[in-house]
Amino acid sequence: MRQDLAIIADWVRPGSRVLDLACGDGELMHHLQQHKQVTGYGLEIDADKITDCIRRGVDVIEQDLNRGLGNFADNSYDTVIMTQALQVLRRQDLALDEMLRVGQEAIVTFPNFAHWRCRFYLTFKGRLPVSKTLPYQWYDTPNIHLITFKDFEVLLREKGLKVLDRAVGDLAYEGHWKARVWPNLFGEVAIYRIGR
Repeated sequence: MRQDLAIIADWVRPGSRVLDLACGDGELMHHLQQHKQVTGYGLEIDADKITDCIRRGVDVIEQDLNRGLGNFADNSYDTVIMTQALQVLRRQDLALDEMLRVGQEAIVTFPNFAHWRCRFYLTFKGRLPVSKTLPYQWYDTPNIHLITFKDFEVLLREKGLKVLDRAVGDLAYEGHWKARVWPNLFGEVAIYRIGR
């Protein structure tokens, strides 16, 4: 399992109700069901990934996250998770509102567009960065909103939300002392667990 998913799995309580947004092939939900006895659903828009979820035995709903979570009741889940999808949504602020309306806490992961390599690339090449973290050209990227850790934390403060846990690291989600001291400069990706 990917390292970011392993970190998230550690944060999820056994036996809890989980909603996994943009769940991909269902790897995380399958792991949580097998090892933490969670119940819940994955939400996905890609038909091939939905098929993968079904093959894994993960209950999945086809849904566009930009349309919100109106089909889910308030506080119907313990944890709502979104990995590597926040930056592709039209309104991240509304997505966070919905995640914390439906769940007691939310876990999100996203790439840091303020990482030193991105800054270096833009400064010295004069072009938007292309890297392992951001492998797309400006014209074909699904990333419609560029997020930095600082910007995200300002949004959380403005909404009165709390950071319950945070893991910052490189692409392998391995921490380094520089990323702990200067996360916005040296952290490539982050996982945030947030609540009210």
